[in-house]
Amino acid sequence: MNNYIILLIALLPVVILVYYIYHKDKKSPEPTGQLVKAFLFGVLSVPLSFCISIPLGIIGLYQVEAISILGSISTAFFGAAIPEEIAKFIMLWLLLRKNPCFDEKMDGIVYAVCVSLGFAALENIMYLFTNADSYLSVGIVRAIFAVPGHFCFGILMGYYYSLAKFYPKTSTKNKALILVAPIIVHGLYDSILFIINVTPAISGILLIVFVVFCHKMWKYGRKRIEEHLMRDSEAKTGLE
Repeated sequence: MNNYIILLIALLPVVILVYYIYHKDKKSPEPTGQLVKAFLFGVLSVPLSFCISIPLGIIGLYQVEAISILGSISTAFFGAAIPEEIAKFIMLWLLLRKNPCFDEKMDGIVYAVCVSLGFAALENIMYLFTNADSYLSVGIVRAIFAVPGHFCFGILMGYYYSLAKFYPKTSTKNKALILVAPIIVHGLYDSILFIINVTPAISGILLIVFVVFCHKMWKYGRKRIEEHLMRDSEAKTGLE
């Protein structure tokens, strides 16, 4: 019975955010089968990210247990942000490269978020079962920060993926930002957390910085959603 409770706590925030992004796209929703496929691709991006991060660790680009500020930043980017976002991007590209359902700008965000939340779902399950003795506290903290974090990283990736497809004049810049934007934000997110662990003297200040960062990230993500919804609405109005 305890295992089912852990599973529920791990998946509930993911389900809520999947519903949120689906509801945002309610005027022109994507096929359910495609969203499920995107989610499963996100789940598969977890082992793929390990295939990228492990070699980076072997060649010394990061340490599993960072003991300094610089080491924390290296681990945040090379151990987490870079391999995870590359893995998600590969899966998103496989999903959308010849997908006729990808015909609106908001679609890029919806599919990228579903991929990102698929990743977050498996990662959350792994974290909670690894910390089974304190699953409730770990689950609550991750529901407030980690899962919404992946949601926001997905928004960034999907936002620029759509810009690259629908605005070819700025395609080169936007193609770069498909990966660069979520990697930078993800890396900063993890860097703050990892630095807190190695600098207890200023951990209180950094915790405030982290909460403010997450709030700004959420607001920025919501604005990007509204931008693409407006662009799609304007495009439809122009066709009428």
